Amino acid sequence: MSGVIGLIGLGMRAGHVVVGVDAVRSALQAGKCMCVVVASDATPRANDKVIRLAQAKGVPMVQGPEAALLGERLGRPPVMVVGIRDRALAAGVQGAAAARQ
Repeated sequence: MSGVIGLIGLGMRAGHVVVGVDAVRSALQAGKCMCVVVASDATPRANDKVIRLAQAKGVPMVQGPEAALLGERLGRPPVMVVGIRDRALAAGVQGAAAARQ
């Protein structure tokens, strides 16, 4: 899991990551989201607003850690979803997630 979080942290510093339900939803609607990382304990609101939209758009999703841990590692309050806007970073996050399984 630390590989996924580490890559998200790098992406944040580079400006390739959007954080939170509303920001990720907007990025998905604009077609600027290549991958979505979803907290393992995502709320029904996150499911309704982001997960269904990502599925409809064909955007890959990755299971992340719990929202509190994800937010803590990113220096924020609990985070339900993170959107990756960079294609190469999205591929890296998906690869790191696959490697941990």
